[in-house]
This record gives sequence, structure tokens and C-alpha cells, in this order.
Amino acid sequence: MNVVQVIIEAFRAMNANRLRTALTMLGIIIGITSVVMMLAVGESAKKFIAKELETLGSNLMIISPGASRAQGVKARAGTAPSLSVEDAAALNTLSSLNGAAPALQGFFQLTVGNENSNNAVLGITPEMFVVRNWKIAQGNYFSETDIRSAARMVIIGKKIAEQFFYKTNPIGQFIRIDNVPFQVSGVLEGEGRMFDGGDLGDMVLIPITAARSTLIKSPFPRNVHYVVVQGKSDKSLADAEEDIKEMLRDRHRIRADQADDFRFDNLASIAETGAKISAGLAAMLGAIGAISLIVGGIGIMNIMLVSVTERTREIGIRMAIGAKPRDVLLQFLTEAVVICFVGGVFGILIAMAGAAAINSTGTLEVVIGAGAVTIACAFSSFVGIFFGFYPARRASKLLPVDCLRYE
Repeated sequence: MNVVQVIIEAFRAMNANRLRTALTMLGIIIGITSVVMMLAVGESAKKFIAKELETLGSNLMIISPGASRAQGVKARAGTAPSLSVEDAAALNTLSSLNGAAPALQGFFQLTVGNENSNNAVLGITPEMFVVRNWKIAQGNYFSETDIRSAARMVIIGKKIAEQFFYKTNPIGQFIRIDNVPFQVSGVLEGEGRMFDGGDLGDMVLIPITAARSTLIKSPFPRNVHYVVVQGKSDKSLADAEEDIKEMLRDRHRIRADQADDFRFDNLASIAETGAKISAGLAAMLGAIGAISLIVGGIGIMNIMLVSVTERTREIGIRMAIGAKPRDVLLQFLTEAVVICFVGGVFGILIAMAGAAAINSTGTLEVVIGAGAVTIACAFSSFVGIFFGFYPARRASKLLPVDCLRYE
């Protein structure tokens, strides 16, 4: 009996008991759907994290002031006036960094005509565009001249531009920030959530000197709220942290027995945590799929054992006219594999439909790749072989005389 004949006989046996075959396939369909969706969601989560990290800027670290102390009591982090513009300038000389950018941040009312809203405003230097990978879609960046002269210029995000200057060119227009007029010099490219919870489209950027002189008053005029630094590569990020720590401790005259008056937030570690979460989610979905496949495989084994019992006389007749035990083994094993394979195809189609439904919402992009489909097909065939082997072997061990006597 050749392979084509075996497959044809397998489909005939499935067609003879359609309802039973469909119910047998159901567990496999559910399992394969889970496996394919698991692989797709895991891959989509990785791509999402990579995209978000690209928006944040690669190899970033945030240096924030440490906690101040009053009468031996430690305050919340960020209260010690320990970081300055000069610290950021010094960090720019480190060979392990691409750049360092200081920032002042406040929350103010924005007004254009009768339109107003409350929004975070960031005072920055031109280095911030480099380390954060921010691009200008329209207009110009701040220049060093703007920083030196504390120019009242502002660069806004796309959402701010649409809110205040709908269908008009915002370049050259004025926005009042706490009643102080700032001229729009540029509009940022892109949108998306950032590490601090804000949205790139809602950004309002002004020169750090203008922020200090007009909006954010402080008894420590040279100090900043944080410094963003970018390492030259993932491998050098740990070395860069050590270089930064050594330089800042030296600049701040911190003794060996004293704690740092600053702290690090490593965005690479945040991304790594996100990757671990997505891997955990994929593993959980994989476990669900594996359980479903095991249940489906057990169902196949049960049905194939019933089929062997029902077709005992058929087996006896086949052997009596010349079929060998291996032919019977191959016949029943092929039926199990075909059931699993067809169920796997239906599972893949359902998974694709599910991915399309999720993509239509626009909240998450789920892409089912060729690798996921290949793994699913191979896995479903393996389940068919594993759970179908025992019934097939049992059928091949039957004696023709006993089979022909079976009622």
C-alpha cells in the first residue's frame, strides 16, 4: 500500500464518522490556535517593546538627584539639589557617552486665544534632541544662541499643534505659558508614550535658560531636575554608569564612606523587564496551548482505540488477504496524523482570523509569521504520531483469526 492510498483511506475513515471526527479535532483546533496566538503575541510584544525603546532613545539612563535629609530623616528621591548644568557639561566629555542633556520640568497653563490647557513644560538644551532621538517634522531646533539668550522659543508636539493651531501653520505663532508669550519654532515628529508616562505628541519644549528665568524659579538656579545620558552601546552602558558615578562623586566631593547624592534609572533594564514580562505571557499562553493539545491528543487516542475495536473484522479481512502488521500500523497512525494535521490547519485559520480581529481595533498589532505556522503544523503532526502510535500498534498486533471471529 503506497502513501497516497493510505492517506485516501484515512480521509474515507474520517468521512465515515464526521461528527466524531469533528469532536476529536476540536481539542487539537483549540490547542493549535493557542500555540499560534502565543507565538504571534510573544513576537508582537517584542516588536512593541523595540518600537517603544526606539521612541525613548537607545542606551538611555536618567540621572536624578538623590534624597535630601533633614534632622536625620530621609526625604523622597529627587529632593537633594545635587545635579547642575555644569555636571551635564562635564558628563559630555566622557568617552563612554554619546551625550548628556540636562532638563528642568514644570506644569503650566498653555493659552492660545480662547483655547487653554494644563501641560508639562520641559526646559532643555540642544543635546536633548540627540540623546532622545527626537526629530523635528516642521520648523527648526533650538540653537546655542537661543540657549545663551534665553530666547522665548517653544517646540511643541503634534497633538499640541493640532489642539491650538488646527489646520493652520503653527510656526511663528505664539503660545502663552503662564501668561509668558513663547514663539513656536518647531513641531516634533511622531507620537507615543515615553518612559516618564508622557506622550511625545504632548511635548512642550523651551530653552532651559528661558525656563529658569521666566517659569521655574529655584533657590539653586544652576541646578536641574534630571540629566539624560546616552551610552555608546549596550555593552558599554555598565561601564558608562561607573564612569558617571566616579565623575559625579568627584565633582560633588563625596567621601568614600558617603552615599551617592544621585541615582540612576536605566531604560535598558526597563526594556529588559518588559521583555521578561512578554516572555512570561508567551509561556503562560504556551502552557494553555500545550494543555489543550494534550487533552486533544488523549481524545484522539480514545477515539482511535474505539475505532480499532469497531473495525476489528476489517483488520482481520485486510490481514487475511495479505496486509502486513506494518500496513495496519501505518493505516491507523496516518489517520491520527491526518486528524491532527487538518485540525492544525483549522486552528491556524482561526488564529489568523483572531489576529485580524485584534488588528482591526488598532490597539495592538499581531502578526502571524511563517515560523509560527510551521511550528504549529509540525507540532500538530507530532501530537498525532505520539498519541496515535499506541492504538495503531495495538491494531497491528491483532491476530487475523481472532479478528474474523470478533462480533
